[in-house]
Amino acid sequence: MMKIQANASGTRSIEISEQHLATIYQYQLLRDLVDSNGYIDESVLDKLKLNIRSLLESETGRDKQLLDLCLDVIYHPNMKAIGLQNLVQLFKDWKEKQEKKEDGVSAD
Repeated sequence: MMKIQANASGTRSIEISEQHLATIYQYQLLRDLVDSNGYIDESVLDKLKLNIRSLLESETGRDKQLLDLCLDVIYHPNMKAIGLQNLVQLFKDWKEKQEKKEDGVSAD
């Protein structure tokens, strides 16, 4: 379990599991989410929520891991724009580590 800071003062946090990050990767939830200006604000968080809701409403979106991600992270009461920004950074770091692991395994 990892934690991300959910507010500017650091008094609130959200726990993120490996499965949550794997689900984000599986559904490519963060791809093209942030506009070209690079800012993550509440409208970006709303866009993510709408994208996920659309996936859940579709026939192929009936996935327990996606639902868990929603309940535990995306729709968490403490999730705000700063939390999403920290989630994006955590995901980038996690993805780099996963790619390094795969490269290390395939080199053997």
